[in-house]
Amino acid sequence: MNEIYLIGLGNPGKKYAKSRHNIGFLVLENLSKKYNSNFLVKEKLKSNCSEFKIKDSTYRLFLPNTFMNNSGDAVRTIVDWYKINLDQLFIIVDDKDLPLGKIRFRKQGSSGGHNGLKSIIAKLHTQNFNRIRIGIGSPQSIQGTNNFNTISHVLGNISPEEKSILDKVYKRVIESLEQLNTKKEEIIISELNSFDKEKI
Repeated sequence: MNEIYLIGLGNPGKKYAKSRHNIGFLVLENLSKKYNSNFLVKEKLKSNCSEFKIKDSTYRLFLPNTFMNNSGDAVRTIVDWYKINLDQLFIIVDDKDLPLGKIRFRKQGSSGGHNGLKSIIAKLHTQNFNRIRIGIGSPQSIQGTNNFNTISHVLGNISPEEKSILDKVYKRVIESLEQLNTKKEEIIISELNSFDKEKI
């Protein structure tokens, strides 16, 4: 696997840049910056793209500009253009059903109600692709009801307290992504899934 394809999910534009729903973008922006690589607009791939090498591996990073609910359009285009084997593809995404700071690496599964994953599953016609989900915690309930402010939670900006936790998460995820070609995948999965933000 000398080529690795990482797709972060989020919404394009300044308005959403610091929102919880853009954690996929934020992880890959941090990784790209670490290797002094800039994202360039690639209209034909419906994404901003960054490319660099780690050891002998080429890393291609993508931030779709299709908006979250249509992420599958960009992912399908990228997969077709590069003729990607889905083993080489890793989707990075926020998850409101995981506590803040928890990480879950899964090789398959349903969308769990996440519109970005739902769109990708529909366009790829499979649930069998790698996804790294990062917990943003659940939304607060609306006072006096059983309803939740889901939209304002996921589209709301990350608070300074949340950021200090998420910075540790990004660092841990980036370390794992860097090792995708040098470490057994089962070990990486186990390390990410057992990550404990309190022990750092």
